[in-house]
Amino acid sequence: MKKLLPVYFAIFTCAWPIIIKAQILIDRKALVQRHNVINKGTDTLSSLSVGNGRFAFTVDATGLQTFPKHYDKGIPLGTQSEWGWHSFKDTMGYKFDETLKTYTLNGRKVTYAVQWNQPGRSRDAANWFRENVHRLQLGNLGFILLHKNGTEANISEIQNIRQELDLWKGAINSSFTFDGEAVSVQTYAHQGQDLVAVKVQSKLLSQGRLKVRLRFPFPTNQFTDYGDNWKNPEKHSSAIISSGRKQATIIHRLDTNQYFVRLDWQGSASVKNTAVHQFVLSPQGKTNLLTFTCLFTPRKTAAVLPGFTQTQANNIQQWKAFWQSGGAVDFSGSTDPRANELERRVVLSQYLTKIQCSGHQPPQETGLTYNSWYGKPHLEMHWWHSIHFALWGREQLLENSMTWYHHVKANARAIAKRQGYDGVRWQKMTDPDGNESPSSVGAFLIWQQPHFIYFAELDFRAHPNKQTLNKYKDLVLADADFMASFPTYDKELDRYNLGKGIILAQERYKPEETFNPTYELQYWRWALTTAQEWRKRLGIQPDKKYALILKKLAELPQKDGVYLAAESSPDAYTNPKLKTDHPAVLAAYGMLPYNNKLDTLVMKKTFDLVWNVWDWKDTWGWDFPMTAMTAARLNMPEKAIEALFMPIKTNTYLPNGHNYQDGRLRLYLPGNGGLLAAVAMMCAGWDGSTIANPGFPKDGKWNVRWEGLKKMP
Repeated sequence: MKKLLPVYFAIFTCAWPIIIKAQILIDRKALVQRHNVINKGTDTLSSLSVGNGRFAFTVDATGLQTFPKHYDKGIPLGTQSEWGWHSFKDTMGYKFDETLKTYTLNGRKVTYAVQWNQPGRSRDAANWFRENVHRLQLGNLGFILLHKNGTEANISEIQNIRQELDLWKGAINSSFTFDGEAVSVQTYAHQGQDLVAVKVQSKLLSQGRLKVRLRFPFPTNQFTDYGDNWKNPEKHSSAIISSGRKQATIIHRLDTNQYFVRLDWQGSASVKNTAVHQFVLSPQGKTNLLTFTCLFTPRKTAAVLPGFTQTQANNIQQWKAFWQSGGAVDFSGSTDPRANELERRVVLSQYLTKIQCSGHQPPQETGLTYNSWYGKPHLEMHWWHSIHFALWGREQLLENSMTWYHHVKANARAIAKRQGYDGVRWQKMTDPDGNESPSSVGAFLIWQQPHFIYFAELDFRAHPNKQTLNKYKDLVLADADFMASFPTYDKELDRYNLGKGIILAQERYKPEETFNPTYELQYWRWALTTAQEWRKRLGIQPDKKYALILKKLAELPQKDGVYLAAESSPDAYTNPKLKTDHPAVLAAYGMLPYNNKLDTLVMKKTFDLVWNVWDWKDTWGWDFPMTAMTAARLNMPEKAIEALFMPIKTNTYLPNGHNYQDGRLRLYLPGNGGLLAAVAMMCAGWDGSTIANPGFPKDGKWNVRWEGLKKMP
């Protein structure tokens, strides 16, 4: 696998100008389909997925999940949904209060849910609440391929592989041979249900040597869950609870959870429970064709399910509508060798974020493929997963997950109240119901706090009406209420500080010592200013507390003519430990619009210093588009392109489009979402920009055409 990585990224040093032909409509189908993914082997990093934003199903070279163990150190063969969560039984009776640690900060006591270092009940409780709930791998659906002597195939015996992800149709078409017999498979995901539809053609079916097997893995309490843990069969149960000539329903029970899998098929076949947690669909008769659907659902259903043909039609229609909606960017005709690769990353990132990140909850960083951080979403990453939907004119896909904040508002308000603040304090690492996960880093992060105001503002720009204002006003104002109550008054300097008691977006600082980070100060100013504007739109008087904070919030910290990561860290660029992780100081002008508290000449000098001294190998996938955004706003388009193509492992984009980080995070969707946000900004610009395609160089080698994109704030 390591040998393959250099193939997946490239760096080129030339720059190029732009030729704009805005009057020519983009051939969207041609644009999308020239980046269809084709596999001709069993590369473990080239798994392909189908899905609908709330459910995803990832397959190997056979078109199903036949060889999960082979892929579990690559892109695992996951089956995950928004509703599929599980918790092990709490036999120790842990209380969340046991995870709380009291800190004396800014003259008062504040409690945070942290990971305790010393052994004892508090550490055990913190681990319990981090690990539970966790996202379930719902099932493994693969083939049984039998030799004539009855032994099962291994993956090396799958030959003549050709597998294609048809992006325009959202279809995976797989073909291979086994024992000299051809097999073809079509795989779709229904766009309205958690259902996969499969069509298989092969003589092996009539020979009784090709069957379909559904297996139920047991969940782990580990950071990851690849969906192939077959241990502990006695700790869960599964059984066929109803069956007929054309369908069977199976229940899977574990602890306090249960869910159902419904298999429907055409033609003569049967389902049998052949081993513990193993159910086999066996075609009968002389047919060489099998079509079936498989529904994963939290509730038993007797409804008529869509068959293969209906699912195929639904899928094709919905994907065509997706690709024809919103924005498109076409780099064809460009002569720079990076152009086609950038276009490939953009197209595949649209597909991946649609199937993994467009549901009704904030996504986890590895989407609906496999668990990272126990399957829990991180709210500071919601910006990177999702704001591109609005910039690409598909704001409904952002709105989907914005509704979740209404659901978790009470828990967010309880955190703020416990700590002595107004409004709501948004969680960092959380679960579907907004429960806080103990974290010695996450509990102190604050940069997720303004995100909701940013989301709401993007939605208002798309729909500037009273309905939008009324939909989000309570959350926007509760968000801002916390932000106005959080800063601490510094009597000596007659100002308000952010901190102490915070960790920056750059997670390298001790919370007890840290105050006044550049990026977070700018984000606070922008969000409170925007909240005041919302009050004006709503016909409400400006809030006096917001106004006071805006007037007296600390200035952006500088030293030697550059912005510091935080006022409390004057050694930000000389201490090797502080030149790693996210170069978030750049986000103060990359993610955010200009205001008169920021000096662009100082930011330019800061950018140059960061570019030269940062330990870029110790960064994350979204850092590169963030850097590109800052470069674009500073009128350095060459640097913007160089940032997008920086030859760093965490800036790797695999053949299937996933942003590879390392052996732990083989996919990382904030990188894909960040890339889409950056490219939209580089094309359409931002508020106040007047140059066409401001993020692209202008020296003759690029032909950039786009349509349907929105300006960034």
